Amino acid sequence: MLSFISFKSQRNWTIIYKNLAKTRSNNNNLIDYISKTEEFFINEVESLNTFKKTTPKDLIYLDKQIPKQKKNELINNIRDGLKDSQYQRGY
Repeated sequence: MLSFISFKSQRNWTIIYKNLAKTRSNNNNLIDYISKTEEFFINEVESLNTFKKTTPKDLIYLDKQIPKQKKNELINNIRDGLKDSQYQRGY
């Protein structure tokens, strides 16, 4: 009779321990997901300071009345300026 009670209590303890191990594993996974999410948002907030705020000097306005040949020339000049870093990219 005592061995039966002993086996039953051992089985109950094994079930409880298995559930605790699953809970610990789930908590570790949640902590990992939370830390990755926090890292992502911190990087996003820090990256806001790295973008250059645009000014009217940075904007390039195209006239709608420009003939197609001159428009292609202007686009090529803008491309060349971007390659030479004459114009800056920014947000």
